[in-house]
Formats: sequence, C-alpha cells, structure tokens
Amino acid sequence: MNTNYLNVEQAAEYLNTSVRFVRRLIAERRIAFHKVGAHVRLSVDDLETFVQAGRVEPVEVRWSGGRAA
Repeated sequence: MNTNYLNVEQAAEYLNTSVRFVRRLIAERRIAFHKVGAHVRLSVDDLETFVQAGRVEPVEVRWSGGRAA
C-alpha cells in the first residue's frame, strides 16, 4: 500500500480550501487523520473519501409542458 500523506497546509491546497477549514474538520473529527508524534497528516485517499461522501447527484427535472400560474 503506497499512500501519500499531506500536512494540513498541503491538504488545504489539495482541497482548494483554507487551512482553517481543514483544522476545523480535524477538530470536529469529520475527516480521518493520522498523528505522527506531534504532527498531523492526512492521506490523499482519506481526502478523496471525504470529498466523495459530500457528492450530491444531479436531479432530473421533468417538464410538464404546462404554464406556471
């Protein structure tokens, strides 16, 4: 298993978010992370899992052909 680990700053850049947002996710235990001594590391796989969990599928809107009142 070859997993890449990122620090908080790199994870924020990967997600295109702020460092503060990533730190809040960690503090609220909303994302998996690894402690390496005093350091926090996030795996790219865990970041992808987090992003996919937030995926919202598009809704198909059916047009009835009538006019709105």
